[in-house]
Amino acid sequence: MAQVVAGVSRTFNEYLLLPNRTGVGCAPEAVDLRTPLVRHREGAESAIELGSPFTSAIMQAVSSPDLAIALARNGGLSFLHHNCPIDEQAADVRKVKNFKAGFVTSDTNVRPQDTLQHLVDVMRHTGHGTAAVTHDGSAGGRLLGLVTSRDFHPHRHDLDAPVADRMTAIADLPRSGSDLTLSEANSRLWEERLDCLPVVDANGHLRSLVFRSDYEDNKRYPNQLVDLDKRLRVGAGVNTYDYEERIPALLDAGADVLCFDSSDGYSDWQAQALTWAKKHYPEIPVGGGNVVDGEAFDFLAEAGADFIKVGVGGGSICITRDQKGIGRGQASAVLDVAAARDAFRERTGEYVPICSDGGLVHDYHMALALAMGSDFVMMGRYFARFDQAPGAKLPTKDGFVKEYWGEGSNRARNWQRYGQGGQGLIFEEGVDGYVPYAGDLSDGLTVTIAKIKATMVSCGATTLPEFQATARLTLVSEQSFQENHASVAVRDTPAVAV
Repeated sequence: MAQVVAGVSRTFNEYLLLPNRTGVGCAPEAVDLRTPLVRHREGAESAIELGSPFTSAIMQAVSSPDLAIALARNGGLSFLHHNCPIDEQAADVRKVKNFKAGFVTSDTNVRPQDTLQHLVDVMRHTGHGTAAVTHDGSAGGRLLGLVTSRDFHPHRHDLDAPVADRMTAIADLPRSGSDLTLSEANSRLWEERLDCLPVVDANGHLRSLVFRSDYEDNKRYPNQLVDLDKRLRVGAGVNTYDYEERIPALLDAGADVLCFDSSDGYSDWQAQALTWAKKHYPEIPVGGGNVVDGEAFDFLAEAGADFIKVGVGGGSICITRDQKGIGRGQASAVLDVAAARDAFRERTGEYVPICSDGGLVHDYHMALALAMGSDFVMMGRYFARFDQAPGAKLPTKDGFVKEYWGEGSNRARNWQRYGQGGQGLIFEEGVDGYVPYAGDLSDGLTVTIAKIKATMVSCGATTLPEFQATARLTLVSEQSFQENHASVAVRDTPAVAV
């Protein structure tokens, strides 16, 4: 007969943290959210350490290059999805690795023979008032000049005239070579009273633009996650079908870390893929998952996984539990796997970080996941709400929403992720829907981080290891859960004009 595992499958909603004594030096500004991303010897530093404990899910609707850039600038890491051709995923990796804070790839480009009317149309489409004039109208063409919205007036100048009549020609244009640092670029902008400094290569082709208006923006990100060459870090998801071709291409593009992505990682297929990856590319960290218990953690850790994702069926877009009856409450899964991780460390001297993936509906759930032993969290719905996510922003009668769909939905048709037998998705394990629009990632993440730091301070901790070692948890009843919420009619106060 089937074995019944002791204990109840519990979710984050069923727990609250008890406050601990808050010391004099325990304040939000003293909290350090750095956390290891990959396997390391006990007492040693992790080869990659996150500045904040957040990663984005390996999903089409979530981890675009734009979101990867924004998250890395805030100390986290994105894993670009693999539900696409290999060369397309590699190009996305290159886009992140080639990003330089303050060095902007021009998206407003024209040719000198284009009309001013065409320039007006391009500027209206991009929303930008500075255009690069290149020989072929591309962002990487030979730079011939710059033209801005201040160089002409739609009602005073002939819009059928060529751009060349109103542009500042390259001969009169301050510019720089591609070996320029951001600090040097900013110095030139201020010392030479420039609004924009083009960066060109040895052949005169445009590489990027540096704007004075971006100066303060760059100061917003003191904890960017970068490699030894000061490039933003980025991860990439891989599957257990074409990994022998996909992994070399991703590493050639510059991926810093990989992760085998599966709805159920407790399989010989994933163990074999991990063994192959560690044999051929031992220097590259590779994660595995997903798992829900200590036995599965040990299986993947012994196969070589450098971190392990925890969670099956707990995602907001996931219906695996409904369809297959497989999974476990996320709180129970994290607590069980965290215990196995600590036992593995005592047994082997190696620490294999774990990631809570799924079940994180509210910001306080993230704090609970970290307190229960997760080294970092992975989220889909949370990041899908922001401007940088790929889903379209759509208006509704209740406000704007963003598209969000699961990898197991018919829209994604990521059959490689789900073992259903055959070369296709036979039934759905995810849905296609919407999430409330939440604006810019940096603004939203700032609020979330503030909440987590405040929670840690109330629990008397200033580091994540201290938080995990000292956190006290209590189960909640249905009545106490209801008591969590406001019990009065909340006033909807209209904005007051200033």
